[in-house]
Amino acid sequence: MISKEALLKKIESLPPNILQEIAIYIEYIEFKKNRIKQDQVIDDITLASEKILAKDWLKPEEDQTWADL
Repeated sequence: MISKEALLKKIESLPPNILQEIAIYIEYIEFKKNRIKQDQVIDDITLASEKILAKDWLKPEEDQTWADL
């Protein structure tokens, strides 16, 4: 694993156009990290509501409603 200091040294030696690419990549990584957190929250909410909704999902009339799909 590279240290922060070693990485900073490498970054300092790069031309400006490459720095822009690195900045965009860092933004992408941050976006992806936040997206994973959001997906986890959605999964948690889904799991939490599953038991409550299951009583309606498991009714025979639900099966009849969706039978033609």
